[in-house]
Amino acid sequence: MHKVLRSGIHTFWSMRHASLPHPQTLDVRERHEIPSALTELAEAQAGVISREQVHLLGVSDAVTTRLLREGRWRLMAHGIYYTAGTQPTWDGLAWAGVLIGGGAARLGPQASGFLHRLVDDAPRPVDVLVPVGRSARVGGAWHFSRERPGARSARSVGAPPRLTVEDTVLDLSAPAGEADLVALITKAVQSRRTTPRRLHEALNARSRYAHRQLLADILGDVAAGAESPLEMRFLHDVERPHGLPRGDRQRRRHGLAYISDVGYDDYQILVELDGRTGHEGVGRFRDMRRDNMFALIEWITLRYGWYDVVYRPCLVAFQIAAVLVARGWDGLPTRCHRCLNATDLDLCG
Repeated sequence: MHKVLRSGIHTFWSMRHASLPHPQTLDVRERHEIPSALTELAEAQAGVISREQVHLLGVSDAVTTRLLREGRWRLMAHGIYYTAGTQPTWDGLAWAGVLIGGGAARLGPQASGFLHRLVDDAPRPVDVLVPVGRSARVGGAWHFSRERPGARSARSVGAPPRLTVEDTVLDLSAPAGEADLVALITKAVQSRRTTPRRLHEALNARSRYAHRQLLADILGDVAAGAESPLEMRFLHDVERPHGLPRGDRQRRRHGLAYISDVGYDDYQILVELDGRTGHEGVGRFRDMRRDNMFALIEWITLRYGWYDVVYRPCLVAFQIAAVLVARGWDGLPTRCHRCLNATDLDLCG
């Protein structure tokens, strides 16, 4: 019996099989209600149930036909029924998709991403993965794709069955640009749905992945504490290529309630990266209050925006280096390929 078809009813069947009548003996004239096990299973599957599940729980085709005729159930696809009186929800469509797909079917990257809260909008049609060799030609609300063996982990999670968080991230990030890839990876890690180590393991298990080195680098940056595309750019274009000390990222200091983007703690210097607009109003005063609180304990706050980090990384690096030297750093900044031939005046802003 297919895993998808049986997984939902295993608990109900084991508890009730002794008391349920044989399917051939159940007759609508003798029993005027749907078995509670079937009702509970349908509720667990967002109102959706398959013909095979109906049979396993002791309801005949004659009863099903009557329920459809009376409008209590509706036919979603061949052998797939919706048991509620409302329109199917997106979750109901997702359940229907994997039931149509049969054993080993599971939700695809977009639908899995939505249920893992990595994708904001519910995909329509619902993407469903089915094993190679299985036919699932229903269209409309569903988009079926055949899944090549070994392309992903064979393990499915959740109900309805879906890809693991790690496989979902890898699939969603494959066609993404660098900024979107960074945003997706940091969202998955910050929300504690996965870790850089688990994503590395999933990446290493794949023979094909378009951005392998880029993703490996980003995972290393995320593990180091970078939490946004701008922080990645700061790490790659400002701090590392200019030989600055490694900053401590996303930490609270001295018991204050503020989390700082980058801190050079040995020198009492903070770097705040304002990568978004909207720092006027309340946000602006919150930033000012934070900077003032650190100034009272003799910490310097340097603040840079997207334009500074992306278009003037060398100037930013040498400015930070100057403050570091003034605070006791015995190093010197190095020149990257961008500023190799720049004059000292150019790097002083």
